[in-house]
Amino acid sequence: MNLIDVHCHLNHEFFKGKVDDVIKRAKKAGVVAIVVSGVNPASNKEVLTLVNKYPDILRASLGIYPIDALGIQPEGAGMAHHKGPIDLEKEFKFIEQNIDKVTSIGEVGADFHWADKEKTYAQQADNFRKIIRFAIKIKKPLVIHSRKAEEECLQILEEEIKNKEIPVIQHCFSGRKSLMTKGTELGHYFSIPPCIVKSSNFQTLVKKVPLTQLLTETDSPWLSPYKEGMNEPAFVTESIKQIAIVKELPEEEVAAQIWKNYQKIFNE
Repeated sequence: MNLIDVHCHLNHEFFKGKVDDVIKRAKKAGVVAIVVSGVNPASNKEVLTLVNKYPDILRASLGIYPIDALGIQPEGAGMAHHKGPIDLEKEFKFIEQNIDKVTSIGEVGADFHWADKEKTYAQQADNFRKIIRFAIKIKKPLVIHSRKAEEECLQILEEEIKNKEIPVIQHCFSGRKSLMTKGTELGHYFSIPPCIVKSSNFQTLVKKVPLTQLLTETDSPWLSPYKEGMNEPAFVTESIKQIAIVKELPEEEVAAQIWKNYQKIFNE
């Protein structure tokens, strides 16, 4: 089976000095592609450095995390820090300068967990629209972060992407059932993390979304399927197993279709 992790953070401080071993375990598990996601200018540079070191398996998704864009960052995030609001146009230029290495744009979107909705919605929405238009311009898929902002993100995406110009991947989508349906009807893809083994929300998502619109991710080092230890790309095997159980299909069939989905989205 060709397995994929379309969203993780191997540049997190947890993986410092461990990336070689993490990649070895991923390959042993059958993982053939790992998309590493940036969240701000500093982390995007780290992502490119990793991809240059492991070009056979790593891919770069350069992102502008919604709260980083505002100049907000939670304590102890373990990621490269960016001081103050992000200059979007400057980062767009950086991404274009490295376009040959860029697989997708993300993670991007909106977040009302870390940021107050009433105070920041207008700015988050404006930032998000600019990023969507940029992704359309450079013809790259979008990876969406929508924590407690699922409905707002779907509405903006529907308004900005009218003709399915680029693929949209909903990362760790936690919206209600009606929003799962709306995203599916818009043609979005949904990436499923290994913690689906203990998450009724992700199990419901898998039930509702066609296999042709599913992907696997880890969001590592977060969202581990196990009680102890951090998450890593090798654990997408748990996503495959659980999707197969929910869909009542062989694991090989699930993995084969998700691989096809990945190839279609990322032109690989």
